[in-house]
Amino acid sequence: MTQINPREVASEQLKKICDKLGIEDEVYEMLRQHERIVIVKVPYHTPDGKLHVTVGYRAQHNSALGPYKGGVRYHRNVTLDEVKALSMRMTRKNSLAGLPYGGGKGGVVVPKEVIEGARKKHDPARIKTMEEISRNYFRAISPFVGVDLDIPAPDVYTNPQVMARFLDEYQRYTGQKVFGVVTAKPIELGGGRFRGASTGRSTAVAAREAANALLGGIEGKTVSIQGFGNAGQYAAKFLAEFGAKIVAVSDSKGGVYDPNGLDVEKLIQVKKETGSVVNYPGGKKISSDEPLFLDVDILVPAALEGVITKDNADKVKAKIISEAANGPITPEADEILVKKGTFVIPDILANSGGVIGSYLERVQNRIMYRYGAEREKKEIEKKIVENVKKILDRKDEFGGDGRMAAYAIAVERVVNAMKLRGRI
Repeated sequence: MTQINPREVASEQLKKICDKLGIEDEVYEMLRQHERIVIVKVPYHTPDGKLHVTVGYRAQHNSALGPYKGGVRYHRNVTLDEVKALSMRMTRKNSLAGLPYGGGKGGVVVPKEVIEGARKKHDPARIKTMEEISRNYFRAISPFVGVDLDIPAPDVYTNPQVMARFLDEYQRYTGQKVFGVVTAKPIELGGGRFRGASTGRSTAVAAREAANALLGGIEGKTVSIQGFGNAGQYAAKFLAEFGAKIVAVSDSKGGVYDPNGLDVEKLIQVKKETGSVVNYPGGKKISSDEPLFLDVDILVPAALEGVITKDNADKVKAKIISEAANGPITPEADEILVKKGTFVIPDILANSGGVIGSYLERVQNRIMYRYGAEREKKEIEKKIVENVKKILDRKDEFGGDGRMAAYAIAVERVVNAMKLRGRI
């Protein structure tokens, strides 16, 4: 099987939009290259007392609009090229959202048994190993991060507890009692009150706005969701509140379908209590992938990257796709969907509620004042509504391609900021 280099894909996407906008090759090169790459060794002890060393990365892509911003992921397959690609995506996401941030991303190579032992088995020894990895990684990158320099957040297999370790280690290392150096922290340490629901909220609001513009409204429109973790659950919850009908959901173990609609609160309860939506009482049992290809109005891919490819894109029947997951549609599949008339709300817009929530958290940390969940919720919604309108207004420039419209807006803002600074 041919391995796809994520950095090359990100560069190709950037080149495509630069060519479309008439941006010179020299400027494209400035946009493509990273401003700083940090590679650090991360020592840790396994429960048997043996010392091991792994590697950690922090890629800082572009700071024209402000400090670097992006998550840190833990995974056994983390690579430098992956982190580079994700930091380029964060530059576009932050720019499109209208945030005063550049793009950054981090990652640590962490063995599967350490992650699963800490997450699923709640093994105290593995949890201690995870804490050691977190502290040693963040101490190593501390000279290169800060509240006005680079502000990390959670990503794959990291969470508010990991951010609490990062914060504490940074304060120990630097002596600076600041809270805004990381975001998505526990509420007790200055975390946003709406942050946990923010990604699902933005995904749902983006779908609602597109449905209002293209389908005559959201009321009664059918929705299928692949992936029922945090983002998928909140997307389902909010879309149901907007009046949509959730007819199918799935997770890694399978799914459930009912054309008459599913009880979202019951689904969330079943998922929490049994570990999978397949145990939902009622409906038809389906595979994990079936929600992608059902005859629905709106599809929310909320699981993994690359689930819609050139080999199956023709099976997609949804009229609107709101990407809760990062990169669920490959570039080749994108072209097929555009030709079919499917409107895709790209991940850098649909799931940007998380980074918008992180921005609001950092603002509150800086002024030492708490907004409350309702204000955070309203601020996120306002930005998403504005940005969906912007890509709808420009999609015809790009043959109906919502992703290209979003990329164009994002890249133009970064290029303008670089010109104003005299960098190009």
